[in-house]
Amino acid sequence: MSRPRMRLVVTADDFGYCPRRDEGIVEAFLAGAVTSVSLLVNGAATESAAELARRHSIPTGLHANLSEGRPVGPARRGASSLLGPEGFFLGKMGFREAVAAGDVDLPQVREELEAQLSCFRELLGRAPTHVDGHQHVHVLPGVCQVFAEALQAYGVRFTRLPLERGVGGCTWLEAPARAFACAVERDARAAVGPFSRHGLRWTDAFVGLSTCGRHMSAHRVSGALARVLEGTLAGHTLTAELMAHPGYPSVPPTGGCGEGPDAFSCSWERLHELRVLTAPTLRAQLAQDGVQLCALDDLDSKRPGEEVPCEATLEPFLEPSLL
Repeated sequence: MSRPRMRLVVTADDFGYCPRRDEGIVEAFLAGAVTSVSLLVNGAATESAAELARRHSIPTGLHANLSEGRPVGPARRGASSLLGPEGFFLGKMGFREAVAAGDVDLPQVREELEAQLSCFRELLGRAPTHVDGHQHVHVLPGVCQVFAEALQAYGVRFTRLPLERGVGGCTWLEAPARAFACAVERDARAAVGPFSRHGLRWTDAFVGLSTCGRHMSAHRVSGALARVLEGTLAGHTLTAELMAHPGYPSVPPTGGCGEGPDAFSCSWERLHELRVLTAPTLRAQLAQDGVQLCALDDLDSKRPGEEVPCEATLEPFLEPSLL
């Protein structure tokens, strides 16, 4: 068998958001289509999701949430720069606007992150395999610094760098989605410094902004991974992460993070992603492309003495590569 050109982690986000989403995520994991999940510790189904993770031995990380629902840390007991008048986080764009305006108290961000890390350990009895950010809040200016500090202090080594090659040229994305993806990409580039200084690691490449929801297909996933592989040296196996949001759609009022499920989670697009990920078409295409699915733990299992590249060029990848 020829050596794979890419080792791919497929991460399902929003685990714990609602039982129906979780049912689909577990189905995808058991089918071998998802290799990792990211748990929301303030989700409506957090405890049952943690039980599913234990029962099925699902590699589970923390989906750090600073933008949707209620906090789990000290902020829940009183006024906080992270919250609106009703005691909920400020929202996907509201939090970004508050950060940009300098209205977010970064020590309060650190407290909430530490509380979510502690909550994860209480739920699963261990540290998370990785920590990423719900709605990519972890790469925002200023937030990325305290995020990296909190992970280093907690002994978490792996995160997500949502920097997708060529996403600005993905014309099938609606203008708002493409603008958001490009903003996430800019923030991710700026987060490289803080992440590196605090010893965090991530896969060589990331895919998922261009293949979210209705835009996911075997053809588009394969094309996104092909863009990543352009210019790769012969014989080098790249590591990559595919971000996904599969599951059976939420049905209100069940689900969410304290405010009920949002339109994203209730959308038919969640079921579309589940069907694309578990269909034979995608698996066959990945095998044809030399892509091997694996978990993050597999990427970190190199034997002593094996080459571990720690630096990568700015184009197409940023330092440090995972393996």
